[in-house]
Amino acid sequence: MDHEGLRLNESKMTDAAGETWSVTRLSYLVSGVALKKKDGTWVEVTESVAWMNLATKRDAAVFSKVPEGEYAALRFFVGLDEVENGRDPATRGPDHALNPRVNGLHWSWQGGYIFLALEGMWSDAAGKMSGYAYHLGRVPFRTEIVLEGGVKVSGTTEVRVGMDVASILKGVCFAKDGTATHAREGDALALKLKANLAQAFVLKAVEAAQAVSESKMAASESLSLSIGKGFPQPKLAADVILTKSRVELGKRLFGDGRLSRDGTISCASCHDAKKGLSDARRFSVGMEGRTGDRNAMPLFNLAWKESFFWDGRVASLRQQALMPIVDHREMDESLENVVLKLRDLEKDFAEAFGSPGVTAERLGLALEAFLLTLTSHESKFDRSQRGELKLTADEQRGFELFMMEREPRLGTMGADCFHCHGGALFGDHAFRNNGLAIGEDTGRHRVTGAALDKGTFATPSLRNIALTAPYMHDGRFATLEAVLDHYSEGVQRTETLDPNLAKHPDGGLKLTAEEKRCVVAFLKTLTDEGLAKRMTNDE
Repeated sequence: MDHEGLRLNESKMTDAAGETWSVTRLSYLVSGVALKKKDGTWVEVTESVAWMNLATKRDAAVFSKVPEGEYAALRFFVGLDEVENGRDPATRGPDHALNPRVNGLHWSWQGGYIFLALEGMWSDAAGKMSGYAYHLGRVPFRTEIVLEGGVKVSGTTEVRVGMDVASILKGVCFAKDGTATHAREGDALALKLKANLAQAFVLKAVEAAQAVSESKMAASESLSLSIGKGFPQPKLAADVILTKSRVELGKRLFGDGRLSRDGTISCASCHDAKKGLSDARRFSVGMEGRTGDRNAMPLFNLAWKESFFWDGRVASLRQQALMPIVDHREMDESLENVVLKLRDLEKDFAEAFGSPGVTAERLGLALEAFLLTLTSHESKFDRSQRGELKLTADEQRGFELFMMEREPRLGTMGADCFHCHGGALFGDHAFRNNGLAIGEDTGRHRVTGAALDKGTFATPSLRNIALTAPYMHDGRFATLEAVLDHYSEGVQRTETLDPNLAKHPDGGLKLTAEEKRCVVAFLKTLTDEGLAKRMTNDE
């Protein structure tokens, strides 16, 4: 797919009403690829589901079962049919285009997928900035795309399709038509977007391409992760081996003070099992009383993360586990010294890895194995979803508010939490600006240098949120009530503010006191009371 040179948050366009807009997210699902023979019949391409995402430059898909021949047209759909849309997403493999961990487009408890997510920022003629979030989903909004033109398939063939994003918003006025849609039945804005989407693609070129060799990742041992109902399948590194001996070694090392310079600080010192594996202090205290400037993140359900720390500067859990050891503000020790101090565990390392040797690499692998087993999915909410109990009236109302768009145009007045905290994981780990004033710590921007990332931080899971105070990357809010106040009245409007927040009035959602109380009541149902017991084997 060629998105016509569109650059996220950089390409500025102006509509007929004088509104200027840009795109911060373009993500969509493609299915039902078919080719029309010269006699007018269609040849369906099997296994033709793909996910396109501009942010990660995912703009191509390989289909291996395409009959050779000459065709008069290409057809595909943006969206899924009823069968694919209704299938349990937890059954998808870790690399499948429809794995929610991969695409971030599943509508979680509401069921089904978002077929197209188009989000961004816009300014009116006077220059006032706001955001928009257009999500098309549900089977009636599956959009057929038919592109007439000769397509000759012979050997390995590349078909280039162009997408004009501006045409999707043709005739749309943000101020008049609205800044959000979730494709509810009869929504005029959603219907306009679907009609425009059908005309947004063009067949650009068909040419021979070099054969694509499929690399096969080496299979790892069977996993023994405890995975909750509805959780997507995680993708672990090929060399991850979860054996009892390796996990037990990692657990022992997690609580071993010898990882620090003077033997007084362990991983568990700043990741308390009783606090959801987080730190109750705003900033953790390291060697000689030194502190950092970010709150310690909780350490459960890490198998579903692909980057670590608030700014995502590390791509592997094993690497993340070693960094606090050498950080001057934390354990302030060298890996060489740690290895020397752990020589008495030679037998344990040999059992865990099949050969003698205590090394820094093995230290990271053992800690990683243990951390991967720390899964959390046994909360009151989970039990209610299994029909074992019922939520109270306030908790149920809070759940409804949590999962509901706040869009006065459509009469839906929810708390709009699910955009960033939807799905069984209650967080997508994406990097977002959530309306905090941008100070010296610019978050992800420190890592990438990209203007789009200024003031963005990783979106945490809300599981066990009642245990993990204080909140935000810098621990500025002491209570859940303070967090709700922020999203209700305290959101700061900046150029990188997430569109799902920027689309609301200045300040935020304007929640009532009752709405805040119910949302907090629901959030407390996400506490997994058995997490600490499972970690310490007290059950």
